[in-house]
Amino acid sequence: MKKFPFLRLSVALYQQTPLHMLMFLKFRNFSHSIKSTRLKNQNPCFELFRFCHFDSKLGLGSSSLTPTLSPQKTQNNVAIFWDLDNKPPKTVSPFEAAIKLKTAACSFGFVKYMVAYANRHAFSYVPQVVREERKQRKSLNQLENKGVIKPVESYLCRVCGRNFYNNEKFINHFKQIHEREQQKRLNQIESARGKRRVMLVGKYAMKMQKYKNAARDILTPKVGYGLADELKRAGFWVRTVLDKPQAADVALKDHMVDMMDKRRAECFVLVSDDSDFVHVLKEAKSRCLKTVVVGDVNDGALKRVADAGFSWQEILMGKAKKDAETVVGRWKDRDVLKRLEWTYDPEVEKNLHGMVYEFDNYESNDECNGNDSEDGDMDNILDGDDVGCLQKEDARGWWELDSNPEVTSSQSC
Repeated sequence: MKKFPFLRLSVALYQQTPLHMLMFLKFRNFSHSIKSTRLKNQNPCFELFRFCHFDSKLGLGSSSLTPTLSPQKTQNNVAIFWDLDNKPPKTVSPFEAAIKLKTAACSFGFVKYMVAYANRHAFSYVPQVVREERKQRKSLNQLENKGVIKPVESYLCRVCGRNFYNNEKFINHFKQIHEREQQKRLNQIESARGKRRVMLVGKYAMKMQKYKNAARDILTPKVGYGLADELKRAGFWVRTVLDKPQAADVALKDHMVDMMDKRRAECFVLVSDDSDFVHVLKEAKSRCLKTVVVGDVNDGALKRVADAGFSWQEILMGKAKKDAETVVGRWKDRDVLKRLEWTYDPEVEKNLHGMVYEFDNYESNDECNGNDSEDGDMDNILDGDDVGCLQKEDARGWWELDSNPEVTSSQSC
């Protein structure tokens, strides 16, 4: 203690300090620690100053501390227009065809609009490939019922999880149990009103979606082969037109022209082989819009007018997505050349060479009036008194001009 006198002083002060003062000091330190932790949690940026180094020349309010973000390039908006009357999906399912088409169109920009037009007959039509698959499935069911063949894997019900080794029994199970349950849910939602209806929709949402996913692969569509439902599932806006000739073409053209007028898209992808759309593609090109055609006719009128053309085989195989990079590069080069090429502005030229235009017009008027001589033109412009004044002024030299205003006024005409 002799060596450390400050310890004796601190002990003495501690002994003389009252108990309530010591409690106050401890409480103040404890509250200060709580406030500091709250400040760190609410404003974590203050904690970063311990680990960050700033230039001493820069202040906290300097604009140089804010990161400089490079401007992002805006992508072209792409609109897909599908003529289902002319080009329905035949070799693959409608959903797969729509997804492949959208994937290829994404190479040209951001796909913002997907529209499909057709009449009632196009949705009720069943392609030959689908007919053959249904006949083959029917023959397999007959062989399974007779016990001639047995499936390698069981048929799994994706709703309840049961396994079946007979396809017809599996379908009957799905219709008798799950389809009836789905119909009961729909009836309950349809009969409910207000808050109860909202609660039922939220309650049965997962079960209804699970049923739809399973029924898509099990049940045969009542009309056609599910073209409209599959395209809607892929994100297309499907429109049914009247059963009139060329009704779908007229509606599709009007929709495309309306999109051009409102400048909602910079790239138009048309799925058709109908040559009636040639004028619409020419109108799009005249408005400096990009055009792409998807069809099976290699040397068709549409592909000759459009900027790029692909076949359905190229779309399904993914070749169109690779070739789209070359097409986009060609579009960029064309845009650069357009910005660099010289444009004629008549107003600018008129302002720069206004006197030349006026003189040319004046000479043309004189020729129409029959005045061929230049001296005659000057005589018409100037009167006799004016000519005399000019001659008198020209007779004197510039050094003989008098600066006195009185003399000048007396000598003037």
